[in-house]
Amino acid sequence: MSPSTSPLFFTEREVARHRTKDSCWVLLGTRVYDVTSFLRMHPGGEALILGRSGKDVIREMEGPPHRHSENARLWMEQYYIGELDRDSGADEAQTLRERRKAGEQTAGETGDETGDEPAKEEDEKADYNRCSSVDLDKVCVCFCESPSISFCLCVCVSYCCVLSCYRYWVPVVWLPIVFYFTWHCYTTLAKGTTRLNLTSGISVPIHKYLFPLLFLMGWFLWSFIEYCIHRFVFHMKPPAHNYYLIMLHFLLHGQHHKCPFDGSRLVFPPGLASLVVGSFYLILCSTLPEILGTSVFVGGLCGYVVYDMIHYYLHYGSPKRGSYMYGLKVYHVKHHFEHQRAGFGITSTFWDHPFNTVIPNEKF
Repeated sequence: MSPSTSPLFFTEREVARHRTKDSCWVLLGTRVYDVTSFLRMHPGGEALILGRSGKDVIREMEGPPHRHSENARLWMEQYYIGELDRDSGADEAQTLRERRKAGEQTAGETGDETGDEPAKEEDEKADYNRCSSVDLDKVCVCFCESPSISFCLCVCVSYCCVLSCYRYWVPVVWLPIVFYFTWHCYTTLAKGTTRLNLTSGISVPIHKYLFPLLFLMGWFLWSFIEYCIHRFVFHMKPPAHNYYLIMLHFLLHGQHHKCPFDGSRLVFPPGLASLVVGSFYLILCSTLPEILGTSVFVGGLCGYVVYDMIHYYLHYGSPKRGSYMYGLKVYHVKHHFEHQRAGFGITSTFWDHPFNTVIPNEKF
């Protein structure tokens, strides 16, 4: 709802009628929110909201067991639709109609005076407003320090979608490569001609049954690379005076923290990812015999595909409460809204432990 628009008023009875997946309203004090579109994105799952729909959720927002962060509260404001009319009695329907009519007349008069320009301007800023629910200076504190730079970056993101990518492109592009190299490595090792030279006179045969081990080694290696990229590249602190480095850094990851529920910016575009994938392949093949390096590489590539798909699911999925994915979803959302300098593991929290970046355990 635009700040210049007069708020609508709803009775308690009317709010209580919206308690389904198709129409879910909640109260926060006297403020009414339509959170229907947010159900599938809620970190705790849609069932938690549906169980409290039509009611005041101020106690759930404050906790215990979980106190929602200030950024989560700011994000909620985009779903605000009006105010609760507590004074309505037997003639509540008539009062509601009168207030709505008055609000529509006010909006109509404002529209007649200003013409169509405000509507056009609002349409042009729709993408920007979608990203403006969360305070950039709080959510992306590690990305940029200057408010003017923050604004320029957000405008840049609104018009530059080069780094946008829909989730289905990741398996479409990379899984055929994973399948091909898996078949190639296994059939090559099955010939029994592959040997690993330890010294000039000693070599060890590599059997085909070692391929699963090499594959898992690559997957494990990717989990470490995943952590390092997220922590040391995506969450590095670029020099405050370097405008271009700040912009590049924001486009790589800052925009994701600014718009965490933008589905087109949750996975890496194959073109950009190919730079990392290619480097990973060249390093492995120059370090190990080619077939062994490729076997490790294909495991790492598979780990990357799983990483991207899990990352998307952590933002848009509704895992069952108590499951492993549910724990990861809670963990990752706390990284976005409360602990931007911790919780860098996506598919696993394993590497957060030795690097001391584990987010304190807290259940929703």
